[in-house]
Formats: sequence, C-alpha cells, structure tokens
Amino acid sequence: MAGGVAHDFNNILMVLMGYANLLQMKMGQNDPSRVYVDQILASTAKAANITQSLLAFGRKQVMEMKPHKITTIVKDVEKLLRRLMPEDIGLTIKLGDDATIMADMTQIDQVLINLATNARDAMPNGGRVVIETGRVVIDEEFRRTYGYGKPGFYALLSVNDTGIGMDGKTKERIFEPFFTTKEVGKGTGLGLSIVYGIVKQHSGYITVESEQGKGTVFHIYLPEVRAEVAPETKEAQPDMQGGTETILLAEDNLDIRRVTSHTLAISGYTVIEAADGRDAVEKFREHQDEIKLIILDVVMPEKNGKEAYEEIRTMRHDIKALFMSGYTADIVLDKGVFGEALDYIAKPIAPNDLLHKVRNILDR
Repeated sequence: MAGGVAHDFNNILMVLMGYANLLQMKMGQNDPSRVYVDQILASTAKAANITQSLLAFGRKQVMEMKPHKITTIVKDVEKLLRRLMPEDIGLTIKLGDDATIMADMTQIDQVLINLATNARDAMPNGGRVVIETGRVVIDEEFRRTYGYGKPGFYALLSVNDTGIGMDGKTKERIFEPFFTTKEVGKGTGLGLSIVYGIVKQHSGYITVESEQGKGTVFHIYLPEVRAEVAPETKEAQPDMQGGTETILLAEDNLDIRRVTSHTLAISGYTVIEAADGRDAVEKFREHQDEIKLIILDVVMPEKNGKEAYEEIRTMRHDIKALFMSGYTADIVLDKGVFGEALDYIAKPIAPNDLLHKVRNILDR
C-alpha cells in the first residue's frame, strides 16, 4: 500500500512542485503574490517528506549505500542531536569498538534524530540520554532470545533514556505507523515506524527494553562489512542551468510530461516528447542526429525505460540518459535501472534540481 500510494502521490507532487516553481520564476522579488507561491512550495516539500516517511516504514525508498564507520556517523550528527536537547536533559556519547557498515548515512542520521527526539519527549521533567556504539556478535543465544537474527558480526548502536518508560501494550505497538501516545497535534506517530523501516532496509535488527518509570533503551544491530571507507566528496553545482541542446523526454504521465517539457523549454532546450517507451524509440530514430540526452521514466507502457534505452543504444551507443521514477526501490530494481552505472532521480524533483542534473550530465 505504501508503495502504491507513494507512486501516485509523488507524481501529483511533482506536477504541483513544477508549476509552482515555474510561477515563482516569473515573479519579481517584490510581487505581493510571491508569498502564496512560497507557501505552496513549502507545503509540497512537507508532503514529499511524509511520502518518504511512509516509504521508510514500507522499506521501499531508494537509498545510496556506501561503507561508513559507525563512530563517524555518530560524531557527525552529534552537534545536531545536542541542539535537540533542552538544558535539563544531558546527552552523553560513548564510542566503543568501531565497525564498518554499508549504509545510507542520511537515513542512519534520521534514525538517531528520531530516537533522540523520542527520548527527549519521554523526559518532560529532564533526564539523561546516552548514545553508545560498539561491535557485537549475533549468535544462537541471541536467536533463542528474540526468535530471529542472522549469525555474524554487527555494529551496535544503542540509545538509552531515563524517561517515563512504557508498559507492555504500548511497547508492542510502538513501531506501527501513526501510533502515538502523544496528544493531538504533538506527533504523527511516524517517528519509530521510520526507524524500524530504515533498520530493516539496512538488513539490521532493532530491539527495545522498557519499563514504566525506569526509561527505555533501543538497540540497533547493523551488519558489519569488510570494505574501505572512501573520503566524502561534494559535487559542485554548475552555475549555468540552461542550455541549447535537444532532449528527448519519454514520460507516460501527461501532466508530468507537460511540466517537465515546459521547464526544459524555458531554460533554452529543444524538447521532443514521447508518450511511452515505444514512442521514445521511434522519436529517437527520427531525430537521432539532433538528440544529446534522453530522459526516460522507468515504468511506462509498451516498453519500459530500460528496454527503450537498450534499443536506442543500438542506434547510438554513446547516447546520454537520465532515468526518473515515482515508483519505489523494488520496482526500480526490478526494471534493472538502480544499482547500475546509470543516472537516476526519484520523483518528485524540483525544476531547479532537474536542470542542474541535466546540465551536469550534458557537460560530463
């Protein structure tokens, strides 16, 4: 359900985001209506975050997995975690034996932020939060205790608070989406379900121990890997967003095709539109000497994006391509796109981000 809702919702959001951005681009800084457009864009961004939250619970969002040291992840997010805590709550970080994990660093940051926020809210009268890292072995005893667990070495991430704790019934439901013990308006009930989904997507396990009046501790186990941690490099955004090249755009959703085509056209590009994969192949056959880039939706009727791309490459092996999709990770992987050395963007994408990506590919 999360995957199906996310796909349709992301398509709608991309259209709203696209036209609102185009409207904003035509407005002067002092236009009195600009504040309304800004609010529309802010709301679409919030809606996109909610979609990502649902995908995290459903374990469906596309993630960028790289080797990271667990202690480095905690140290990098420590400053933000300290800002979350009021003066009457102490935060202690205890870094133990280090371990390398395959992780999307942004998602693990989200796990820590959600757990720290949850701990803070469980201590209205102050208290202490302790975050620890370590390296442990999951063995047969662990499997007997919890009923699951693949044997091996794991990085351990623990978040311990001295808050109000939970009773047994509450503890059984804490990972359910939209379940919350907070009063109306104080929480969505997505925080811990997001944590659960992210941990599962990382092939990990999460356990919770809690007792009323004695606090709560979450233990997260993430598989250790033998891999070199590469230094982080930030790709510079190009100054110029527009261009004069010809681009083939294949998208079966008419509304998205229109807003994307208009975004590219007002930035100087010549756009040839295709309504599906088969149409994309035919349009490319007609204009192959002019086209410098093809933008393909991953899931389309007649031929999907990857199939159309492979057929187009038989005509011109060096053609550059950009794939986009509002579907979730499992669908994209099934179509053979994500995970290969291909450029991919997830819907919804703001026009400015799309233009940067297009320019980057063309200039490569």
